[in-house]
Amino acid sequence: MEKVNVAVIGAGSLANAVHYPSLAEFDDVEIAAICDLNEERLKKTAEKFQVERTYKDYKKMVSEVDVDAVYIIMPPHHLFDLVIHCLKSKLNVFIEKPPGVVAEQTRNMALTAEKNDCLTMVGFNRRFIPVMVEAKRLVEERGPILQCAATFYKNSIGAGPYYDGAIDILSCDAVHAVDTLRWIGGEVTAVASDIRKLHADYDNSFNALLKFENGGTGFLLTNWVVGKRVHTFEMHAKGISAFVDANDKAVIYSDNKEEGQILKTQEVAGSPENHKFYGFYGENRHFIDCVEQKQMPDTNFADAFKTMELVGRIYGSQIGI
Repeated sequence: MEKVNVAVIGAGSLANAVHYPSLAEFDDVEIAAICDLNEERLKKTAEKFQVERTYKDYKKMVSEVDVDAVYIIMPPHHLFDLVIHCLKSKLNVFIEKPPGVVAEQTRNMALTAEKNDCLTMVGFNRRFIPVMVEAKRLVEERGPILQCAATFYKNSIGAGPYYDGAIDILSCDAVHAVDTLRWIGGEVTAVASDIRKLHADYDNSFNALLKFENGGTGFLLTNWVVGKRVHTFEMHAKGISAFVDANDKAVIYSDNKEEGQILKTQEVAGSPENHKFYGFYGENRHFIDCVEQKQMPDTNFADAFKTMELVGRIYGSQIGI
């Protein structure tokens, strides 16, 4: 395969910030067509990335354009029908997180992909952040991870629920922290959680204690009414610890030494551009490589179902209820 022909459904801000720039840089990718209902966004994106074929009807696009894969970058409550149609058209599919509104949508997308022999991927970009990958590698060189934590804090006071309540915060956004804990610690055998409504009439604080199959422990710490956005991770193995702020750096402490090894985020990624140092470039590269090699991506729909299923377990394991 000389080039992977890709069609993209969606020309919004996220797609333009991270996915189109990544795909445009790949010598082995051709953006064959794009689709969006918004005429102005469609035209602007097509001109910026030199895409000749544009559509407002995604069904028409995938029926007329010969492509190897489709990117569907849509809000979660608009996603399901488009994904199912493309999978039934035998197309490989990349979507952003979350993979649907609820786990049942994700499960059915995974089943449809399997029935139609399609490769699939969900954009859980934290797994592809270069400094995160390197920190995890260094920790795991010492042995299995014994303990890990993911924090995700935001100040969204008065902002209202996501998409006017179409989806909850944990499934839509804090799911990043949930998925990263699975990536770091492995599959989960037990959960105890505390979920609260803080200064709002919807759930906006999610904290959980996780037990992993390997005996390790994980901590989920999220809250949407704090001082500012803070998104950090911890990974601990015997004699070594990594503290990661993927926007800035990772600090690796080992063998009781006072000074830690500092890994600067942009230096590890080799770029100051957000889409490169924050994992978007890497996740796109992984998907394209898998399409070329006909291998299932790591964050495929079946794997994403496990993350969405864990979200459900966090809701169902609340203490004091």
